[in-house]
Amino acid sequence: MNFGTGEIGDECEVAAEDIANLQFSSGTTGRPKVVCLTHFQMVNNAYHMGKRLGIDDDQHVYCLQPPLFHVFGICVCLLSAYHNGTTLVLPSPLYSPSANIKAMAEERCTVVCGTPTMYIDLVSLQSKLNLKLYARRALIGASPWPSKLVDDIKDILKIKDIKCLYGATELTSAAFHSLKEVNKHNDVAENIAYIGEYVEAKVVDRNQNVVPFGTPGELCIRGYLTMTGYWKEPELTAKVLNKDRWFRTGDQFVLYEDGRGKVVGRLKDMIIRGGENISPSEVEEFLHTHPDIVEASVIGIADERLGEDVGACIRLREGANLSLENLREFCKGKIATYKIPAQIKIMETFPKTLSGKVQKFVLRQEFSRTK
Repeated sequence: MNFGTGEIGDECEVAAEDIANLQFSSGTTGRPKVVCLTHFQMVNNAYHMGKRLGIDDDQHVYCLQPPLFHVFGICVCLLSAYHNGTTLVLPSPLYSPSANIKAMAEERCTVVCGTPTMYIDLVSLQSKLNLKLYARRALIGASPWPSKLVDDIKDILKIKDIKCLYGATELTSAAFHSLKEVNKHNDVAENIAYIGEYVEAKVVDRNQNVVPFGTPGELCIRGYLTMTGYWKEPELTAKVLNKDRWFRTGDQFVLYEDGRGKVVGRLKDMIIRGGENISPSEVEEFLHTHPDIVEASVIGIADERLGEDVGACIRLREGANLSLENLREFCKGKIATYKIPAQIKIMETFPKTLSGKVQKFVLRQEFSRTK
């Protein structure tokens, strides 16, 4: 791994293939890893992201919610703004929903980006404040989102053009994006995006055989955007990056013949209940249709007979109450019986990374402690 050819204090000749960034992964499933990204990868991924987002089509004012220590903030937002001469608004030193929505109104931001959690916070605040907002384009990504959130962004934030992305720190930032044209509502609501330029993708089974289009399997990515490796961890790198430079994402994914794709779950998060595979994201999507549920995260919990069962961690709207019996009654007849949560845990807040992703391994620990 090359960091340039000069000595410290001297001018260095920097090549496009030199490491530009030691980027920590989010740490949603455990210890964060140090990902090595090059100048070439970051500059080009940001360029293509800006084109897909359409910030080259006007003199936009871009509200940046994600932190700059995350690839979403530094590559998708910051560097793409540099490429296109876009005004960039950084509302506060640390994440602050109130500062974000205030900046959107006062700075007349036309584009806003963020994780699903950040949009949930904006929707909640705007429902109370009813500020005059000017944003006409939104970018959402970094973790799956319920379809109801897309409706709320359109109805409450009044943003009609919503674009989404799928990516990973190991993929510089984004491998799949919405198209530049106004996207179909169902595509964004269903977390569907299109493969990026100069990117190869395949979906494989447990034996690494490519599965037919439309069949779930593990997503593998190859291209200019694939990381150099994990810093000083060759064995860990070899587990996810093979000799042909295919990166195993660990995400269960469905790829379609026209280049569309969507995440249907993390392979590590998959719940196996008595031999039945349950995707947490599918159950989360349904739980978000409950009028009292603001946020839900579903995990596998230990069960002596079944091996695993469904546990739901739920954050309720202010003043609401919800029992397990009431929730199970709500689910009955609407989702398969084996997917209905066996236990619930009411949360005031979720354990999250600093970039806003739920740490499910922490939720599992909390469930085991309270059992």
